[in-house]
Amino acid sequence: MSSTTQVADLTAVEMVTKFSSGELSPVEAAQACLDRIHKYNDQVNAYNFLDEETTMLAARQSAERWQRKMPLGPIDGVPVAVKDIFITKGWPNRKGSLITSDEPLDVDAPAIAALRRGGFVPLGRTTTPEFGWKGVTDNPLDGVTNNPWDPTKVSGGSSGGSGAAIPLGMGPFALGTDAGGSIRIPAGFCGVVGHKPTHGVCPMWPPSSFYPLAHVGPMTWTVADTALLMDVLAEPDPRDVTLPDNQTTFFKALSETNLCGMRIALSVDLGFVNVDTEIRQSVEAAASAFEEAGAIVEQCDPGFSDPLEAFNRLFYGGAANALRDIPAETQAQMDPNLIHVSKWAGELSMLDYLEASNERAQLNERMALFHRDWDLLLTPTLPIPAFKAGLEVPEDWPEDRWPTWTPFTYPFNMTGQPALSVPCGFTSGGLPIGLQIVGARHADKTVLQAGHLYQQLRPLTDKRPDMLNS
Repeated sequence: MSSTTQVADLTAVEMVTKFSSGELSPVEAAQACLDRIHKYNDQVNAYNFLDEETTMLAARQSAERWQRKMPLGPIDGVPVAVKDIFITKGWPNRKGSLITSDEPLDVDAPAIAALRRGGFVPLGRTTTPEFGWKGVTDNPLDGVTNNPWDPTKVSGGSSGGSGAAIPLGMGPFALGTDAGGSIRIPAGFCGVVGHKPTHGVCPMWPPSSFYPLAHVGPMTWTVADTALLMDVLAEPDPRDVTLPDNQTTFFKALSETNLCGMRIALSVDLGFVNVDTEIRQSVEAAASAFEEAGAIVEQCDPGFSDPLEAFNRLFYGGAANALRDIPAETQAQMDPNLIHVSKWAGELSMLDYLEASNERAQLNERMALFHRDWDLLLTPTLPIPAFKAGLEVPEDWPEDRWPTWTPFTYPFNMTGQPALSVPCGFTSGGLPIGLQIVGARHADKTVLQAGHLYQQLRPLTDKRPDMLNS
């Protein structure tokens, strides 16, 4: 293909199809994505690290395999954006922090190891808040990451760099992590697809400080691409013992999608959330697509109260654990709000933490019983549109910390359920709105099938940020 603009806008599925036919080379695909990074990254700060020599070497090696008709797997040659949390051989792992080393590492995290076995093309590392601790993306090392639809707005976090990269064609695949919404928040704000798998389905190593809330997952432009990347990320790794026994093939399962007779609950506020009117209306309209597909959709709240206090104890307890061995003089170089929440959690007693763990167990039971009657739950991904960049909470927000505006995401980190964010519209100001699809534990296939069908019925994939036309 002659136009790098067209190439950069291709989905991963489209790229692989063209690799197979010889119409497109992985070298062209990688160069197209790099061209987009060079052209637009200054405006959004999605990437904080490039290694173009490694990128193009991997692309050339993939091109040779495709020429021999011997690809390593279904994602061979596809460019991938790597969140600056994943340990990657040959690259540093800065985690958005001044206190980390810029020395390259000599081992791969499970996600990177699986991608490497499949022949991926590593593009570079995407920005994250320091140690991935919050739902917006800014840090002392790399600065602020902005929203591609409006660079004055937040991209979300903590996988904000990955979320900002996808709409601008800076890579069809991006990696994210999610311990309180960190895949789904930027997916919702940036208008991309983001999937938090069932806890343990995608192996994670080293163990997250935010265990058992933390998940690894994909961020892409389409649900089909998400399912394709899930096939790779869900490959077992002996370093993570939480994996289920059986691996599902997610991409092929999309062709089996049938929602006829499926019972789907719609809850626009979970019974306790104040939701922006435009977002409420967009999510309610999105629910009608599932009815068109033959599902039975009824309004029904899951029946739990806001678990924010318990989440804070668990999540910020993880932050305190991550900082426990860092000297005070070194912590002085870190995000002061991260230090603040860590100190707060450090003053909790063991019984405080166990009480939060008990509430998490009760929430798990509540949702397990809920899914006896309902196959899926639909909610907004976020109750508000993206707000001013560089802030942790919107201006004039009554609270100080980010989880207070993410009440649809963190409950399902506590339960470990699969939750997918898929774009379902735009505000009058042109900002994306996300629909969250939640399933019972290990119902990832059903969640992805539902999201794929929704995206076929209500496609928004032809609309890209105006930045690309400027």
